[in-house]
Amino acid sequence: MDVMRAAASRLASGHDVVHMEVGEPGTPAPQAAIAAAERALRAGPIGYTQALGMDALRQRIARHYRDRHGIDVDPGRVIVTQGSSAAFILAFLAAFNPGERLAVPIPGYPAYRHTTTALDIEPVIIETKAAERWAPTPSAVRAAHQEKPLAGLLVASPNNPTGTVISPDDLTALAGCCRDLGIWLISDEIYHGLTYGAPETTALAVDDDAIIVNSFSKYWCMTGWRVGWLVVPERLVRPIECLAQNLFISPPLLSQVAALAAFEADEELEGYKRAYARNRAILMSELPALGFREVLPMDGAFYAYCSIEPFSNDSKAFAAKLLAETGIAATPGLDFDPAHGHRYIRFSYAGPEATIVECLRRLKGWLPR
Repeated sequence: MDVMRAAASRLASGHDVVHMEVGEPGTPAPQAAIAAAERALRAGPIGYTQALGMDALRQRIARHYRDRHGIDVDPGRVIVTQGSSAAFILAFLAAFNPGERLAVPIPGYPAYRHTTTALDIEPVIIETKAAERWAPTPSAVRAAHQEKPLAGLLVASPNNPTGTVISPDDLTALAGCCRDLGIWLISDEIYHGLTYGAPETTALAVDDDAIIVNSFSKYWCMTGWRVGWLVVPERLVRPIECLAQNLFISPPLLSQVAALAAFEADEELEGYKRAYARNRAILMSELPALGFREVLPMDGAFYAYCSIEPFSNDSKAFAAKLLAETGIAATPGLDFDPAHGHRYIRFSYAGPEATIVECLRRLKGWLPR
């Protein structure tokens, strides 16, 4: 957010900005979603729905797991939420008691840590390594649990900021570890749909008791519509329903109508994904050539997370100087990893190909050789 604020200030002063910092698609919501929302607006009042969401949307989400993953999910276990942010709040409140400990790997989305802290749940940092493709290991989880008992483990695949995917075997091992320890497995799958050759495995395939978080924000390009979902074990449905009624009343009707229609926009959305794949290929080739290190294959999402060690050991200062001197806005790794993020930076390739090309042109003229 600090980078975006500085970028906005730069724009206001009459200078251009090459946006490589924004973690959202640069494309509009599917046309089918927009058309459905327009029809709903004309049809009548936009009021409340059930706290768990529209039945039709819950049923369609359940069908999505059958169609994409070959898994039968009871629609009664699906909970529509105000984006994944509300989904995490509801899941954390339902699954954990105040003071309990949740293992959170880093690098990772910073709101995981901040949300748990705000809810009086202790985030327990699990450091990961590039050599292990930024994935937590069962041994690291067991070590944290032995130090002081955990109540859960949160994983994200594809991951923000690294773009890496947890392999099916590794996900199976993590799920088995959680079962052995008697702790919750929470799987953030909001970048599902955006993988590039890597296997895309939902945690439901390896643990039917897992808590799944997903959203229409990324693959379906609906960030501002604020609509996501949970899949939870049956015993959590009623507690979450009570929480949702009190905290949010219901997810927004208009967004739910649009989300239901978005499931029919595969051709349009796959076209967007092909554009991300072209941007990804360019960065995978050019970033190492420019001197950036630890540029992994970027299995999914739309991020390149790489080491800036040849140039700096202060990612915050590096990002500020990069913006001031070249107009390139990128996100310092400290957002995602307070321990080692000073050595890393994240570039988003969710924008147009021309933006990627211009970013690389400016980097070539600016980085020391």
